[in-house]
Amino acid sequence: MALACLMILSASGATYAFGIYSTALKSSLGYDQRTLNTLAFFKDLGSNVGLIAGLLNEVAPTPAVLAVGAVMNLAGYLMVYLAIAGQTARPPLWLMCAYICAGANSQSFAGTGALVTCVKSFPGSGRGIVLGLLKGYVGLSGAIITQLYLAIYGADDAKSIVLLIAWLPAAVSVVFLPIVRVMPSPRRDEHDGAFFPFLYISIALASYILVMIVIQKQTSFSHTAYAASATALLLLLILPLLTVVVRQEYCRFKKGELQEEESLPGPPTSVTVDKPIASLEVTEHPPPTASYSCPGSCLKDMFNPPAYGKDYTIPQALVSVDMLVLFLATICGVGGTLTAIDNLGQIGQSLGYPAQSVNTFVSLVSVWNYAGRVTAGFASEALLARHELPRPLALTLVLLLSCAGHLLIALAVPRSLYAASIIVGFCFGAQWPLLYAIISEVFGLKYYATLYNLGSAASPVGAYVLNVRVAGRLYDAEAARQHRHGLNGESRTCMGAACFRESFLIITAVTVAGAIVSLVLVWRTWNFYKGDIYAKFRVDAVAAEQRPGESEPKVVSRRDRTN
Repeated sequence: MALACLMILSASGATYAFGIYSTALKSSLGYDQRTLNTLAFFKDLGSNVGLIAGLLNEVAPTPAVLAVGAVMNLAGYLMVYLAIAGQTARPPLWLMCAYICAGANSQSFAGTGALVTCVKSFPGSGRGIVLGLLKGYVGLSGAIITQLYLAIYGADDAKSIVLLIAWLPAAVSVVFLPIVRVMPSPRRDEHDGAFFPFLYISIALASYILVMIVIQKQTSFSHTAYAASATALLLLLILPLLTVVVRQEYCRFKKGELQEEESLPGPPTSVTVDKPIASLEVTEHPPPTASYSCPGSCLKDMFNPPAYGKDYTIPQALVSVDMLVLFLATICGVGGTLTAIDNLGQIGQSLGYPAQSVNTFVSLVSVWNYAGRVTAGFASEALLARHELPRPLALTLVLLLSCAGHLLIALAVPRSLYAASIIVGFCFGAQWPLLYAIISEVFGLKYYATLYNLGSAASPVGAYVLNVRVAGRLYDAEAARQHRHGLNGESRTCMGAACFRESFLIITAVTVAGAIVSLVLVWRTWNFYKGDIYAKFRVDAVAAEQRPGESEPKVVSRRDRTN
């Protein structure tokens, strides 16, 4: 099941390839920068607002969620491709926004179906480890899709990548659709060892992609060479993961045989209980009373949430101060880094970087995105386990680090875009496993499918404010000023450091404000993270293994022994 989830997520990051085909989109349909940023906003809106996917996951099986996502992916991106290729009449802007939003929204269905299922199947494992690994494969997916696009269609037509992202993620979801489902929760020591081989495989995969991108940008690759590199990529992606899964299943099979031998009938074991049998307490949960159907009682319950780590209802989480703080911090942090990623091509063009270098920046963002996700997940888990540092503190540090990348873009230091793209890509990726882990730990797992998508809904809000209203508007204003003064013959293109300077100074200030806001959550959850946040799941796993059966010890009271 974990292998199927990783395969689905490794093909689900089509939105990260927007920087490759955005130039073709702009030239084919005659868009200006603000219009292009509007499309980018609807792309981010679709990929991050997954409330429908979350609510569907609460009432329908996981295969249904994945099937709906596959249909939306194919329909949305296929219409975008037909518009760019000129196979249909030029659609109005609102219709293009609907197409790209529908296609991107399929990512939330794939993420909900695969990621939420994995988290619920391994609740007692390190939440940062599971989420960091899963989101790491999502981060690599943009680079994987790019390599497959070069092998199948070649590097001359950027429009063809839209066709690839229309059918490939849908096909992968359909192939693994029958396998993905919530599994019984195992003991933590039974599955923790498998996550580290997955990590090492993903590091090898990211290293291979990094090397291939650099080589491809420095040398001239033939179509055969692209096909050979993509074949090696697929082998590196599938075979090691399959090997780990087969080994784990074999170990579980051997362990099951051993347990069957140990569970052969034998004399029952007597356990002495000091309390008389009559005094043993049985805790019963009282049936819900009719008062809960009253609107007043529901409203009172909504503003009376349980302790951290317990299962919040959706209304309780919606009105929670902690969710509000997370939402604001995500608006500031993810919104700023997403603005930089979506505009990376235009930033490099305005600063006079060669087209080859700009393509390298865009391609490598997926690798830095992966590095941020995996590092944040594993590092925050290690800090929590060894030093009891709250996970929200790691989010604060990531937000502060991203400010360095924004300042490098704003100040336009010579050749600094290389470092800026690494920092921004790393920080963008690092925020996601932290956000999703915090939501699962603070608000519980009962309604995690919906709350997971609720948290990610902050991203398009930040992207709209910072990308469309700030960066897009200021870029077009500077381009118009240059055209009026004869500095640039193309009215839709801006050249020079002034194109994005003011925008990223504003984004830096907003991100600092987000880091300050996140400290409120650090303070509120400090005592919660000082405790054992996984104790509940370990107890549940042990209780599941000790269901009544012949192999269980028989409980005998001291009174029965004397009689």
